[in-house]
Amino acid sequence: MKIAIMGAMQEEITPLLEFFGKYETIEFGKNKYYVTTYKGLELVIAYSKIGKVNASLTASTLIEKFGATKLLFSGVAGAVNPSLKIGDLIVATKLAQHDLDITAFGHPHGFVPEGSVFVETDSTLMALAQKVALDKKIVLQKGIIATGDQFICDEQKKEWIEKTFNADALEMEGASVAVVCDALGVPFFVLRAISDAADMDAGFSFDEFLNSSAKVSASFIIAMLDEIAHD
Repeated sequence: MKIAIMGAMQEEITPLLEFFGKYETIEFGKNKYYVTTYKGLELVIAYSKIGKVNASLTASTLIEKFGATKLLFSGVAGAVNPSLKIGDLIVATKLAQHDLDITAFGHPHGFVPEGSVFVETDSTLMALAQKVALDKKIVLQKGIIATGDQFICDEQKKEWIEKTFNADALEMEGASVAVVCDALGVPFFVLRAISDAADMDAGFSFDEFLNSSAKVSASFIIAMLDEIAHD
């Protein structure tokens, strides 16, 4: 079994690389992929760089070139649900692209013909995550994650996204990864640790909490790998 682990930024995969310690670095498509093994599992780790296009390219490469049969995304997100606080973990039940707009043709926000507004996360990986959270007594939130090629600081825009998609958190890659995995038949899972809360200035708090939140998300991913290897 080959499992892809993906983040958007170097900071989001650094805790993983530090944990595994030894890995082979392969350069492809103006990016680096880190190949290692862990408890009998083959792993390929990469960060995509920010944004939906980069995330789609990296997810496709992980699947088509490296042969990943499952994809786990680890990273950070901003909260729009006021109940989410910095450091909280949220797993996407489904994801949507909040900046995809062809409403002029009578379609809802986030929809394209022959597609859907939301892509749902793999139920088996969701159940596995819930088991890990229960075993480790970790609070794991579930919710809708909205993705777009914008770092949203405007409060009115946040409120619009929350209302339109019933979203709990915002980021810039997850839904595009979900579309790729869904199209190619690869089970996926998107985990985010909250780096900026709904009632904070996102631009002010992001850098401060990026590293600590990324470590929280990465630690949970490692616990999931332990469970997969055990099975």
